[in-house]
Amino acid sequence: MDTTGTLDEALQRLHSSGPERLGRLTNHAPMAVEALAARGQAGAVHRWLDRYAPKLEEFPAGVAPVTDADWRLALGNPRRAADWIGYFGRALAERPWREVLAVWWPRLLPGMYGGSTHPVIRVGHAVRTLLAGEATGPRIAELAHGLGYWAARHRPVEGLVPSPGAERAAAALDAVEPIAERDGGFPDRLARVGRLPVWAADVTDPEEARRLLAELVRATTHRYATHGHGEETMLVHAATAPNAVLRTLPALPRDLWVPSLRAAWTASAAVTAMYAPDAPVAYTPPGTFTAGEVMERALAHGDEHVIKLTDTALDLGDEQALAAALRAIELSEPLR
Repeated sequence: MDTTGTLDEALQRLHSSGPERLGRLTNHAPMAVEALAARGQAGAVHRWLDRYAPKLEEFPAGVAPVTDADWRLALGNPRRAADWIGYFGRALAERPWREVLAVWWPRLLPGMYGGSTHPVIRVGHAVRTLLAGEATGPRIAELAHGLGYWAARHRPVEGLVPSPGAERAAAALDAVEPIAERDGGFPDRLARVGRLPVWAADVTDPEEARRLLAELVRATTHRYATHGHGEETMLVHAATAPNAVLRTLPALPRDLWVPSLRAAWTASAAVTAMYAPDAPVAYTPPGTFTAGEVMERALAHGDEHVIKLTDTALDLGDEQALAAALRAIELSEPLR
């Protein structure tokens, strides 16, 4: 983990920007700079951020403070993003961050599908940093921004009909039925997801839930190498969203691990249904690369989703995961 202070500087620089741009696109910079710092690339953080900076927008105006009495009325209202970030800033100033997270995780978990799953991914990056090092002001503020963004974009998925699944995560992903109409953005497609395979539905033990969540992250990451061409950007989230949940588990009470697994599966399966290609394609990496070399290639490419998928692939570290990261580099447009 970065001990140079670079990450804190970058986060302070970013906290004057909003969580979105153009009214719907996520600001990925806080997640990407955390990934770079965590992977030994702190020296490149500000250079990368200079390249990404034209995409940033100013922090939005607030509407009215969110309070403990009326928070349910503000939940899921993207116009209240600044209000929610302010609410969590105050909460985290008054109580330890783990306590705030434990209270709000079960409230927010059912709505992790809003914002194309980016809010939970941002929270996962923030929590990783806090677990790995000192709870500095900028890192606590980043958690407030992540939780606030999640609350503002909170969107549950309801009415799903279970379909036959499989015992292993990879086979269950193969059993996902693609939606019939694949036009429109994430919210439109998400509304068309009506059936998802059953997987890990009978799990009750927290440790088993953690093991299966790790299996899901591995399966979705490996799958990207052969299925990422379905939509090179959006299919990244099938892996990075459950990995954000997995990274957060050590900071959560154990009784929240099983529902976390179930929400993560729904997210991965739904993204698969929305963007999976008609058929997989074989993929052979263009050579053999170490984890460090793959990270350097992702940094040179610059795309924020490539960086984040590579970060997840490096959590796994196996040959298939690194191949998925290399595939993302090939498929995605570089950051200009």
